Amino acid sequence: MTVRERSPEGDQTTRAAELIDELTLSEKVGQLVGTYIGSMDRDISIEEAKELVVDSHVGTVAAFGIGVSLYHDAERVTELANELQQTALEETRHGIPLLLPVDAVHGHAYVNQATVFPHGLGMAATRRDEFAETGGEITAAEMRATGANLNYGPTCDVARDPRWGRTFETYGESPLLCGSFASAAIRGLESPTDGPRVAATAKHFPAYGEPEAGEDAAVVDRSASTIHQLFVPPFEKAIDAGASVVMPCYNSIDGEPAHGSRRYLTELLREQLGFDGAVLSDWGGIDMLHEDHRVTASQRDSGRQAIQAGLDQISIGREEYADHLVSLVEDGELAEERVDEAALRILELKEELGLFEDPFVDVETVTDEVGAPEHRSVARAVARESQTLLQNEDDLLPLSRELDSILVTGPNADSLGHQYGGWSVQHPEEDSGVTVRDGIESAVGDETTVRYEQGATMTETVDLEAVEEAATESDVAVVTVGENWYFHEFGPQDVAGETETYPTRSQLSLSDAQQELLETVHATGTPVVLAVIAGRPLTIEWAADNVPAILYSYYPGSEGGRAIADVLFGDHNPSGRLPISVPRSEGDLPTRFNHFAHPTPIGDDEHPDTYDPLFAFGDGESYTEFDCRDLEVSASTIGPAESVDATITVENVGDRAGAHALDFFLIDEVSSRVRPVREHVAFTKVDLEPGESTTATITIPNEALAVTDSCGRTAVESGAFELTCEGESTTFSVR
Repeated sequence: MTVRERSPEGDQTTRAAELIDELTLSEKVGQLVGTYIGSMDRDISIEEAKELVVDSHVGTVAAFGIGVSLYHDAERVTELANELQQTALEETRHGIPLLLPVDAVHGHAYVNQATVFPHGLGMAATRRDEFAETGGEITAAEMRATGANLNYGPTCDVARDPRWGRTFETYGESPLLCGSFASAAIRGLESPTDGPRVAATAKHFPAYGEPEAGEDAAVVDRSASTIHQLFVPPFEKAIDAGASVVMPCYNSIDGEPAHGSRRYLTELLREQLGFDGAVLSDWGGIDMLHEDHRVTASQRDSGRQAIQAGLDQISIGREEYADHLVSLVEDGELAEERVDEAALRILELKEELGLFEDPFVDVETVTDEVGAPEHRSVARAVARESQTLLQNEDDLLPLSRELDSILVTGPNADSLGHQYGGWSVQHPEEDSGVTVRDGIESAVGDETTVRYEQGATMTETVDLEAVEEAATESDVAVVTVGENWYFHEFGPQDVAGETETYPTRSQLSLSDAQQELLETVHATGTPVVLAVIAGRPLTIEWAADNVPAILYSYYPGSEGGRAIADVLFGDHNPSGRLPISVPRSEGDLPTRFNHFAHPTPIGDDEHPDTYDPLFAFGDGESYTEFDCRDLEVSASTIGPAESVDATITVENVGDRAGAHALDFFLIDEVSSRVRPVREHVAFTKVDLEPGESTTATITIPNEALAVTDSCGRTAVESGAFELTCEGESTTFSVR
């Protein structure tokens, strides 16, 4: 019986609750701080981390699976996890086990051989949130096999500015997609149908995805009603799905840095949304209060403000913050009851994860679980369904396997690291996954020659004469461009590449070198297939005007090479849909389907379209054709507390089996507050054989009809609504 399952009378006591009464102040404070092993603001060795566990009672150690990780081998990290747990159990007074967190936002990707799924944008492109749940289960299994028990994921942020360097982690610009996929991932991590669970972290609360100018951690200058309407809903779904942990964002909102804000961490998160789990800081988030936001005068004051605001753990607090918190309590500046409350939440989490029973794992069997063939099979299926065909002129795709010669070129054609994207091993072992080059070579027979020329790095061309010659002699060229491995603000520079010049916030277009490579191949007259492996929607207008086939592949993960080849040769019919709009240029930003309604003072004819993307949210083609018709709602009039069902008939009128994703949008014709011009309220996907038809049914939940005010209060108002899907529309009213 866990603490959360106790009866209201409180007649049942958990080990965590009993332990609180036995701990000294410094032992309790130890649960409120963590450390890492690796290199960040200072180098911390395994031995130093052990000393922090023993001497400062530190209760959380990020030992691997993070940006500063020194260890990537599955067996070695498993040994390390056991070694740390043994120290905690045998060399501390109460033997309290450790939380061992990792950044596993798209699989346990900081461990070689692990199953690496597409990043968030690619996952959302599938329009199958059950993939996120299955991916969560697999990630949990591989994490626990190596001893990790807390996932710093999933990312619940709504990406409202594609310049932002963390766009790739998100599920796009639709609050619905972000909430649906994040909550599905949390269910997989926290409540797997078979296998061990891990704690999931809903991050970064409450609004990280629209920093000014796309600059990471910059001010989010949005109204309170916008925060509540667009950014908070995914966190509500995450909490309902059972997230054990919430992590604040680095940003300040309305003058308050989230890490030190009682308004956000207590009043909104706990009192309004009802979250009863642990709140853990993002890395460095507390130091930023005095170093960057300048709302506190010192590290000691930052610790006090954060804990009083509602934070339960300073993730890299180490001995410095442990000492500060003890002295704050002793000097009467921080109530010990607040320390007890935070420590209890951390201990409860450890108890719920079963760590008090047995925190150790089996080194002998870890390689059987990590990257298991059945796990990689799922990753391939997800990566295939994420592939988004943006154009396919003259049916260039699918390619014939009887071609004499294929050129594969581009900086992302033969790089697993770039294919993984950030929050992954920077330089994966070759057999950890399949590159695009490998996937294409494996997909064709001996009679087809696959020529490979790198053509360009991220920033420099490489032997374009050889590329030109190979293209001239090939039947088709697959040019694989995009972005490299990075995280946060396109770094760290020592491992991510030429981050000072590409990629950058100010540039969403291809680098000059990649553009020159693409134009060189195009000039030969050989048909070009452009595959874009990138973490953001890139402005590829020249390609859209000149290249017949464009496949957006996002960061597809370890099985990306196979998945792309499956689509190129027609073994899989593409069905991905964009989860984020692709702008024409940086100057056209913001470009998002759900912008707020506003006037056009000089008239609609003279006013440029507010939403005029190169490729729109929801775009994505197929090798077959679908006809959608007869959109209907279950009732023409509903009550203010009711939901409404909708149906639409979908028929495969082509000659190939395929899947068709359906996005449903709602327009509130009159409301008391300004709302987005349209809102994404439902999605589903149907699989159809040639000539087959079906009726797809979705539910528009009551909350999707509601107007949100600046306090987060919602109300469904009477009036008419229009529902649209695939060019079809219908109306209903609320009485």
